[in-house]
Amino acid sequence: MAKIVTFGEIMMRLNPAGYGRFVQAHSFEVCYGGGEANVALSLSNYGMDAAFVTKLPENDLGQCALNSLRQFGVDTTKIVRGGPRLGIYFLENGASQRPSKVVYDRAGSSIALAKRSDFDWNAILDGVDWFHFTGITPALGGELPEICLDAVKVCRERGIKVSCDLNYRKKLWTREEAGRVMATLMPYVNVCIANEEDAADVFGIRAANTDIEGGKLSHEGYISVAQQLIDRFGCEKVGITLRGSISASDNDWAGMLYDGENAYFSPTYRIHITDRVGGGDSFGGGLIYSLLSGYDCQHAINFAVAASCLKQTIAGDVNLVSAPEVESLAGGNASGRVQR
Repeated sequence: MAKIVTFGEIMMRLNPAGYGRFVQAHSFEVCYGGGEANVALSLSNYGMDAAFVTKLPENDLGQCALNSLRQFGVDTTKIVRGGPRLGIYFLENGASQRPSKVVYDRAGSSIALAKRSDFDWNAILDGVDWFHFTGITPALGGELPEICLDAVKVCRERGIKVSCDLNYRKKLWTREEAGRVMATLMPYVNVCIANEEDAADVFGIRAANTDIEGGKLSHEGYISVAQQLIDRFGCEKVGITLRGSISASDNDWAGMLYDGENAYFSPTYRIHITDRVGGGDSFGGGLIYSLLSGYDCQHAINFAVAASCLKQTIAGDVNLVSAPEVESLAGGNASGRVQR
């Protein structure tokens, strides 16, 4: 069985019930999630050997976050304990024409203050087949850009495949900072994952003839984006999610996988969204699973998009579906009829 390690921050998520606004809330629902943690959870739910690496405080809240991973079979033995606090984010779920909102309370978290000496990457990555991180992790600052670079260098030495979701977050760093740091990490990345805006925000690479707010997506434009990423950084494959935002409640959702020669596009799903947070992470988890399972490129992109389509019907950060459920949707069973 393939072994995967993901590295990043897991946070406590607090949100008003349903589609309530912050100003209406007298209490908040609690769950846990974060980009790379969500990928590890998806892979574990598919039956893979997935470990998550981070630094968590040695207190009850840190233990709650760790337990949220363990309950779904993620290996938590490589998590470092220490530091002052667990990061938090507040989510207000949007509906119809009202967009979702996120407020971060993650400054000074244990992982943001982590040191290079906290992580022995030669030991952590021993026997590992795949390593995954996102642009969110180096964006947390401190020594994390160097920690990520240490990890991917060990991966290169050991022949471990590396995937990275660019995941630009403007509330964490500027485009200039993102471009400078990610340019040092991307030469070690085999599979780059992005959405319709990330490549533009981080590297100034834009898809021509595309209007995401109007739902107009150009296949040729995205092939060009993928080719430029491959030309600049030497990636083997680029996976791009294609979201047409009709409203906060309804999106068209598809994806493309490009291998440097051919582009493979998934079917397009129209999703009535329950919770879009984690949609990109579930795409990444589905893509990693399918590539490690030896799927051809068309099967791989179909699986990844179907997985992320299902995630956006589930409340919380995590994609709580099995591989057979994803295969059913990818195979055309999209009616949503009751399974008896």
